[in-house]
Amino acid sequence: MRMRRPPLAAALSAALLTTATAPAHASGGGEPRPTREGSVDAVELLAKVTTCQQISHGKYRTDEGAPATVPVCGTDGAVFWKADMDIDCDGLRTTHCNETSDPWFHNDTAFHQSDGRPLEAESLPYVVVPSPSAIWDHAGAGIRGGGVVAVIHGDRVEYAVVVDTGPSEIIGEASYATAKALGIDPDPATGGVSSGVTYILFKNSRVSPIESHSAAVALGERLAREFVDAD
Repeated sequence: MRMRRPPLAAALSAALLTTATAPAHASGGGEPRPTREGSVDAVELLAKVTTCQQISHGKYRTDEGAPATVPVCGTDGAVFWKADMDIDCDGLRTTHCNETSDPWFHNDTAFHQSDGRPLEAESLPYVVVPSPSAIWDHAGAGIRGGGVVAVIHGDRVEYAVVVDTGPSEIIGEASYATAKALGIDPDPATGGVSSGVTYILFKNSRVSPIESHSAAVALGERLAREFVDAD
């Protein structure tokens, strides 16, 4: 578990993103992965989460000191929230995720890969869920380690897995690899985005092995299609 950056750092990050010369959709990630024929797009997924039936007993902050404004919402087959994205670089040390690059670096993740080692934020798209609290308990809602998440920003969809837990009152965090795939600046100290990210977590799903991104994409695409086609 890591501490989230304070609001001042988030504001600086937002300013950097706003003043960057490259378009926001291209920062940090390069070209989006080609959409497979029949895949669910961002518009279809967002159309299913336009209204919120709140299932959390209260709301979450997006950063330390920020007001609590983000509810966890429930729908058939999934839970979702709309928040910011802070960058989690926790897990195995890599070139871009280590004590030097990330002031909050922690060399472990709440859930581990099949060989027992922590997972790798730089290469694996993953999502952080709040630690269980009186606000909400993710496990009680059918969300567990290895569960599939559709993460949406702009017109991009990235399928990730639940790998880490964060502070019990804060929400909106994903791995370096998730941010990069979505065109968000993945720098753990100054990157991220202050709003506009939707996280759809599919209930009772599980990727095996947890470190297989191709398995997460295959399962995520199937569950996303079932989700958007449901009445």
